[in-house]
Amino acid sequence: MSKKVTPKSIDHSKWYTDIILKAELADYGPVKGTMVIKPYGYSIWTLIKESIDLKLKKTGHSNAYFPLFIPKSFLSKEAEHVEGFAKECAVITHHRLKTDPNSNDLIVDPDSKLEEEVIVRPTSETVIWSMYKKWIQSYRDLPILLNQWANVVRWEMRTRLFLRTTEFLWQEGHTAHSNEIEAKKEAIDILNLYKDVSENIMAIPVLTGIKSEAEKFAGAEITYCIESMMGDKKALQAGTSHYLGQNFAKAFDVKFQTKNNKEDYVYATSWGVSTRLIGSAIMVHGDDKGLRLPPKIAPHQIVIIPIGKSDDDIKKILNFFNEHIKNFKDSGLRVLIDDREDLSPGFKFNEWEMKGVPIRIEVGFRDLNNDQVTIARRDTNKKEIVSISKVNERIHNLIDEIQISLFEQALDFMNSNIFEVNSYEEFKKLMSENKGFIKCGWDGNSKTELIIKEETKATIRCIPFEQNIKNKKCIFSGKPAKFEVIFAKSY
Repeated sequence: MSKKVTPKSIDHSKWYTDIILKAELADYGPVKGTMVIKPYGYSIWTLIKESIDLKLKKTGHSNAYFPLFIPKSFLSKEAEHVEGFAKECAVITHHRLKTDPNSNDLIVDPDSKLEEEVIVRPTSETVIWSMYKKWIQSYRDLPILLNQWANVVRWEMRTRLFLRTTEFLWQEGHTAHSNEIEAKKEAIDILNLYKDVSENIMAIPVLTGIKSEAEKFAGAEITYCIESMMGDKKALQAGTSHYLGQNFAKAFDVKFQTKNNKEDYVYATSWGVSTRLIGSAIMVHGDDKGLRLPPKIAPHQIVIIPIGKSDDDIKKILNFFNEHIKNFKDSGLRVLIDDREDLSPGFKFNEWEMKGVPIRIEVGFRDLNNDQVTIARRDTNKKEIVSISKVNERIHNLIDEIQISLFEQALDFMNSNIFEVNSYEEFKKLMSENKGFIKCGWDGNSKTELIIKEETKATIRCIPFEQNIKNKKCIFSGKPAKFEVIFAKSY
């Protein structure tokens, strides 16, 4: 199976797609730009989703659901916001089909034209704020801490499975607050939550910071972000958290009575991550054999492959090993027994390597007679022989070791591909060679940012929270640096 995967070193893009299809994560949908998430891929998303959902609920957030359809007039209320999404909006103009009497084909009924066009949800700020206007009257109604798990539609011209599709799954949080301090704290807290999930659940290191004015979310005052480095050294925006200020409250006239009996506009945040996280896991951890999944997001953390010459042999092996299997499951580990007939052990090994299962246990009669099993690690592709009496202990240790190992490998890769430069010539050379993330000075001028983008295809991924601009100059203009920034090519 793995022999059919294009090596990363030859064609990274083809390698990425090969793995998605061969590991049965997803497939192309019938409408251009859409995807079908297959059970194995959806299981990964479910584990990510559950980890985020648990953290959100622990911090006082509640899940809700808002309509998929948004009146076009709602988007017109927040000019900057609608401008940012206008080119990607799917618009519904009619509500009925009919049979063409001349051809018997289905056609749009011209008499079913809607009085007002409806937008298929690209994001939910506008519809949610229309409801907040109904729900918020007093400071006693605040804060509102809502999250939504949903699908959204953005009519993308260039699509790629998981990374950029016309329809995708995500969570979007929308909170309302009585003051600026509380709202900004919420946005930062969520950013740190995303960082925690990325690093401690997905084993993907990230850089955190603020987006430039050109790169921030349309309608936001401040956009905070986590940026990760993919295996081809490009950046992926893995999550964003936005301080919206009072922009949407003013657009939708959402006011509240303060404790001092004054009237003020509500302060707000919004934030989200999507199924592109699965794409990041593939590109950060995958190799030429397929996926390498961190144990915390692996649908199967352990696969057990009994090796025997007959069904009776397989049953005897499993019966002998049954207590260990029960112990794995009782301790919360996700275990799969691959006892499929008419498939060779070698075929099964390749398949589960492709799917990135962290640990493979091989058990045969010879192993049992020697009171041992063979354990294979997917992160290092190394095998070890372990006595049966120590299997449980070793497996639990390995789960933690593999999780940490994958994070450290990714962190070493990212750190070794961050370069600090002081000249534009050096900057352009590194970008032309796709060397990774470049740390440098920037004068804060949007024109400078745009020229650099046009000439090198690199964008400011973030303005790190920790700044060191003493004696630094902008690499392009030579003016004193206003910020130290991270540039990179991105997905």
